[in-house]
Amino acid sequence: MSLKFIFMLTRNDQTVKNAEEYLETVLNCGVKHIGFKDIGLPFEKLKILNEKIKKYGAESYLEVVSLDKDSEMLSAQTAVDIGVDNLLGGTNIQSVLPIIKGSKIRYFPFPGEIVGHPSVLSGSIEKIVKSSSKLVGYEGVHGLDLLAYRFVGDVFSLMKAVSSITDKPVIIAGSIDSKKKIIEVMKSGAQAFTIGTAALDGVYTSKGNNLNAQLSKIIEDVTEINAKDL
Repeated sequence: MSLKFIFMLTRNDQTVKNAEEYLETVLNCGVKHIGFKDIGLPFEKLKILNEKIKKYGAESYLEVVSLDKDSEMLSAQTAVDIGVDNLLGGTNIQSVLPIIKGSKIRYFPFPGEIVGHPSVLSGSIEKIVKSSSKLVGYEGVHGLDLLAYRFVGDVFSLMKAVSSITDKPVIIAGSIDSKKKIIEVMKSGAQAFTIGTAALDGVYTSKGNNLNAQLSKIIEDVTEINAKDL
């Protein structure tokens, strides 16, 4: 199983204002999975961003961080209208599923209780696992978007426990900023992870802190980790 790297054009749970400018660098680095949030840019700019991502052969992801049902439903409709490939996050599954039904969107909601902004995952591992089991049972849910590194507790045990209860993909999100954490994700059995702020802010350990250097190092580390099949 190969671990998938999803780069998010986001900082502090918002799409960055100059996302289009960054996108050229991201695509030139060979990133094939690129996402953005439901807030930070107006609809038309998100639509243009999505079109450019797909035009160059990459897969697009819209992650919902809005917590109220009405905003989440609006974000789900935005995902349909702009034609993203994947819808991540959100907690109002029964309201979202009818909106995306009939589209080709793959849906990965948040398990557990999500609070605040930037989002934090709260509750016990047992409760989050129970929530995960319920979510993956829905037709139209293709996997989970687990905010593991926004969880106050044993992150690795959480990732491993959630990954063990389903054959559907588990995407790990939230504050991943090192090769060590990527290795933990791989060992847990999860299939993908997101990085946004860490790369944009030059936090990921690399020889340079510009975006090109950051993404190149992340891709190098993921390639090495996948080759070792940890």
